[in-house]
Amino acid sequence: MSASQELGRALRGWRDRTTPQAAGVPAGGVRRAAGLRREELAQLAGLSVDYIVRLEQGRSTSPSAQVLSALARALRLTAAEREHLYLLAGQTPPGPGRISPHIPPGVLRLIDQLDGTALTVCDAAWNIILCNPLGGALIGDVAEARGRDRNVAWREFTGIPSRTRTTPEENDTFRSALVTDLRGAIARYPSDPGLHSLVQDLRAASADFTRRWDSGAVAVHESNRKVVQHPEVGDFVVDCDVLTAPGSDVRLVAYTAPAGSDAADRLKLLGVIGTQSMTPS
Repeated sequence: MSASQELGRALRGWRDRTTPQAAGVPAGGVRRAAGLRREELAQLAGLSVDYIVRLEQGRSTSPSAQVLSALARALRLTAAEREHLYLLAGQTPPGPGRISPHIPPGVLRLIDQLDGTALTVCDAAWNIILCNPLGGALIGDVAEARGRDRNVAWREFTGIPSRTRTTPEENDTFRSALVTDLRGAIARYPSDPGLHSLVQDLRAASADFTRRWDSGAVAVHESNRKVVQHPEVGDFVVDCDVLTAPGSDVRLVAYTAPAGSDAADRLKLLGVIGTQSMTPS
């Protein structure tokens, strides 16, 4: 059996064992099998159904690392299974010196259970690797961005417009915390070319980043309040918290509001009207 056929067989097996409930998708309608449909996997991974079919039939070779990462996330693969997926596809799994976009299945289940909370998930370099539907509706074009524009630090230090606003003092702390995180990531992932390129480009693009980097500025992420300026539901204030999952180097950014507040009502409204046109990031 060829390598592409082995990959296709593994993908079919993982898809068949992944229930809609486990993947966080509705299980409506009559189903001939307990696993995910190809259409559901394609939607979760942000791929075409035709591409999923070609992969499973062994007619598509050499999927990219980005595609493999999306499939591993959609299929809720363990770290060992994810490594096996990369090897079957002829790709080198992310090593200990490189940042991994892998989100542990337990963290994905937590995200599913917090579907009423606006969430984004970032890797150690602050690349946005996942938004839940409400998070995507809240932050808008960030969820749709690609490449460097999906990096929170790049957007912050290069002045890319955002729907959120903070006080100058909170923004100063946030910027220093981003620099602290990136400096720590360099130490943990010394062989990651994307991370080194990001820092080099930030130094070239932002005098403020360079000043904070060279001065050894240190800060930690603190809970703060952000004003969201949303084009459909108006302006409202949310609490923003950065959470780190134990045993993982991914960060969950949660936007919440006190129950019964005007902001909570606006978030609920956004959950009804703002997620209808959103696609998985």
